[in-house]
Amino acid sequence: MEDNFQSAYQEEQERLNTALAEIDRQLATLKSTPVYTGNDYTEQILEASREQRRGNLAKLKQEPYFGRLDFEENGGGERKALYIGKIGVDHEQVSDRPLVIDWRAPVASLFYSFTGGKEPASYESPEGIVEGLVYLKRNVVIRKRILERVADTFDRESDGPAVSDEFLVYRLGENKDNRLRDIVSTIQEEQDRIIRAAKNTALIIQGVAGSGKTTVALHRLAFLLYQYKEQVAAERMIIFAPNRMFLDYISDVLPELGVGNIQQSTFADWAAEMLGLELTQGDAMETLSRWFESPGGMPEITEQTPGRFKGSTALMGIIEEAVRRLESSSVPEGDFIPWEGAVLPRRTILRWHNEEYAPYPPAKRKERVMARIHRWIEMELKKSPSAAALKDRKKKGAQREKAYGAKWPKYDPLTIYKQIFRAVKTPADWPAEAPDAIPSAVLKETRSQLKKGAVLEEDLPPLLYIHYLLNGDEGAPKFDHIVIDEAQDFSPFQIAVLDLYVRGHSFTILGDLSQGIHAYKGVHDWSEMQSLFAPEHTSYHALTRSYRSTMEIIDFANGILSAGVHSDLLAVPVFRSGSPVRLIEYGESREADIRSALADLSGRDYRTVAVLTRTLADAARLYEGLSEHFDDIHLIDGGITEYQGGLSVLPLYLSKGLEFDAAIVADADLDAYGETAWDAKLLYVGCTRALHEMWLLHNGRMPEYLREAAKGGETAKGWPEVPSAAKAE
Repeated sequence: MEDNFQSAYQEEQERLNTALAEIDRQLATLKSTPVYTGNDYTEQILEASREQRRGNLAKLKQEPYFGRLDFEENGGGERKALYIGKIGVDHEQVSDRPLVIDWRAPVASLFYSFTGGKEPASYESPEGIVEGLVYLKRNVVIRKRILERVADTFDRESDGPAVSDEFLVYRLGENKDNRLRDIVSTIQEEQDRIIRAAKNTALIIQGVAGSGKTTVALHRLAFLLYQYKEQVAAERMIIFAPNRMFLDYISDVLPELGVGNIQQSTFADWAAEMLGLELTQGDAMETLSRWFESPGGMPEITEQTPGRFKGSTALMGIIEEAVRRLESSSVPEGDFIPWEGAVLPRRTILRWHNEEYAPYPPAKRKERVMARIHRWIEMELKKSPSAAALKDRKKKGAQREKAYGAKWPKYDPLTIYKQIFRAVKTPADWPAEAPDAIPSAVLKETRSQLKKGAVLEEDLPPLLYIHYLLNGDEGAPKFDHIVIDEAQDFSPFQIAVLDLYVRGHSFTILGDLSQGIHAYKGVHDWSEMQSLFAPEHTSYHALTRSYRSTMEIIDFANGILSAGVHSDLLAVPVFRSGSPVRLIEYGESREADIRSALADLSGRDYRTVAVLTRTLADAARLYEGLSEHFDDIHLIDGGITEYQGGLSVLPLYLSKGLEFDAAIVADADLDAYGETAWDAKLLYVGCTRALHEMWLLHNGRMPEYLREAAKGGETAKGWPEVPSAAKAE
């Protein structure tokens, strides 16, 4: 076995030397070619191609590839060694195979889908299904041009067992920094199926914590740009993430895959820009404070909770009726008379409005009618008998044209929204009372909030829908694809509105119902989103394997779900064992014990360690005390836009989507968390943030679901027997 390994390592070292020499040679040639700066269009196209190749080769010269697949196509008669990397590149001289095959190429799908066995394998090419035999599947790790590792996951000619998880476990065991990284070398079969799914489908992905949902979605964007290069463009794609800090956290993945110019935003930022509104950070934090900072836990959630109702499609019909009412009575009463003796009959204006410009949405229809009236005035002015009459008529005409335009309804989304909730005066032909379909509690709260001038995130989907009904999608080019991360926190109304701005229902919608801690606004079941699309336009995928945490952490987190949420959406861990989950009861000083726990874990070989609190107020107090003892420590309070790594203190509800080498949950007891399913989901989120170590500190009165989780998983009580030298006094 040792001889085989040495032989494989030597073989791969020789191949790496050859590949690097070829890459260096091509890059040197391109760099020596003068950059074209002239105006000849053909030369500009050629220069753009050369510049792209320069960039690709510059990336490849450090880590040219990560995998090898030896494949013999049926009827081909020759076994070929195919090397797979993040970016494809050909030999400088004509060859029967590329120097490196792009991971998104059809044949590269075999590297991910083939999991062993002697049976023939196949992949789908543009020419049809290609079948053949896989002889070797090999992972290699190359860093800074140095071959570090060679691992065979399948060898048809070897009697030894396949070690399909060995390389994966090795990569998962690496410590985290302050950025999400690509997984192109470790994409698993079930992830690959999602990445390569057809474009014009609304993919809904339920993925357990640590299943790689976000990374899979980002790789899917890169694949769609490769597979449908003639139909899609990066600048017409967008990623919606839960907050700006999360966008910063994932910001390196696409550039690592050679993809740029994809839009990245929060839904609130994008919607506010579309509507021309300014949202304050205070409004968003006020909502979070209401639901997460209140003593006694989260208030009761029903279908009449404002966020749930305003996020439902039930409100769409009310909005459509309001816009219809405005539209039907929009043309002012009476004929238009710009000056004495000139009359434009109302019946003519109605004909323009109701017939000639009927295909246009209301705001555009008004613009067309008013432009037509303006042209009519200009024609009438030509009939003026004298220069003095012309001057007088022109002045009167301009004044009356302006006054006539002011008589039309105000086609402003916020005004109409306020009218629906009776927060401002309504048009004369509207009913005095708000629609019966609006629950009284929602009506009262929203009316009060709108009168104070506050626009909450839950108001944005209705406002956008009004904007769309008034203006259509003019001025907002449709997206080619939309990715929605943490989609369990999105409402059906948000998805329905976004569907108006994307071609072909092309979505990747991903989330985890078990992490649905924002249940006051998000979905409680994926059927709420699936029902928005025709069956042929949507598909559902479940990712149940977790790659983030050790088996001990995942088993403990599963125990929380089983006992506290009664959920069957449990994670299947990769075989990666680590330290037991540690439950530590406070001694004389809570603050000193939290400080000691942080000192112990930060004194180890970890890059990122977090203290997770129940509230932001508690996080701020702890941070103030801990910052006196730890230099590199940061408070994450919802206002920062960059995750800096190192040591962090943050409320647990702001940790969703982030990963840490080790995490400490402060106050995992009944003083902070109740016995409700929502409390259990909060602690599940916290416990699934850690890759390697998870500690829970408590006052001895733990919720029952934590006690049950401790019984079922591998846990340890109390402090480590041999404290770290860094343990605080």
